[in-house]
Amino acid sequence: MFNRPARQRFRWWPLALVLVIAAVILVNTQFTDAPRDIVGRVTLPLQRVLSGAGAAIRQISGSFGDLATLRSRNDELEKSVAALTVENLGLKEVEAENARLRKLLGFAQTNPSFDYKGGQIVGRVVGSEPNSIIQSIVIDLGKSNGIEPGMPVVTERGLVGRITDVYNNSSRVLLINDSNSSVNTLLQNSRLRGILRGRAGQQPIMDYLPQDNKVLVGDIVVTSGESGNFPAGVPVGQVVEVEQNDVEMFQRAVVRTTVDFDTLETVLVVTNFKPLQDAIDLPDK
Repeated sequence: MFNRPARQRFRWWPLALVLVIAAVILVNTQFTDAPRDIVGRVTLPLQRVLSGAGAAIRQISGSFGDLATLRSRNDELEKSVAALTVENLGLKEVEAENARLRKLLGFAQTNPSFDYKGGQIVGRVVGSEPNSIIQSIVIDLGKSNGIEPGMPVVTERGLVGRITDVYNNSSRVLLINDSNSSVNTLLQNSRLRGILRGRAGQQPIMDYLPQDNKVLVGDIVVTSGESGNFPAGVPVGQVVEVEQNDVEMFQRAVVRTTVDFDTLETVLVVTNFKPLQDAIDLPDK
């Protein structure tokens, strides 16, 4: 008899439903934000570490790429430097050759009475014979160039030697410092005459100088033209020492040649000077 009608029991259900929904929303908000906050606090340092590691990896990868680029560029620069060095050396060699040729041309112009052919040294002959050492060179001029045995060979500095053997495209030149060579010479100032002879491993010596005449260190030695083997007036060298002995008939002078045979590269052959076929120098002492 105290039971309420069914209509009164279910009168509050809409309000209860609203309260339940509000409670659920409130609970969901509080209980989801808290775990999210906890997870965020826990994972934040890890995220920072991973982010830093990623940046470091990207930086290292970029460094490797930059290093490869720098190495490639360095190789290119080294190749360029090597090419420029070779080119520079070639230009210096051409410049040096031009300077030598200009000097030879100057010598030819100051001696207009002779005809010349310029030759390049292509070989050196250094051999041995009994009691002597052969000093000769090979040049790239031969029969095809009109070269004949006996023709004088000179440079802008003076006398080199004479042609001894002629081949089709080359010739052999006996140098004046060879022990088999002898050249009629004179002292430019005093006009004293003598014979310049090569000596094995030593400077040439001018022999047969009169004992009663003064020979001075520094005197210039030139060809005399006697015997017809060489034209007169070609520079030969300079007196650097005088050897005199009162008991001998002649005095001698050690001569430093004007031509440096160790660095000789180009020469001139006097082609219009024809030496006497049977001409000989003064006899040995």
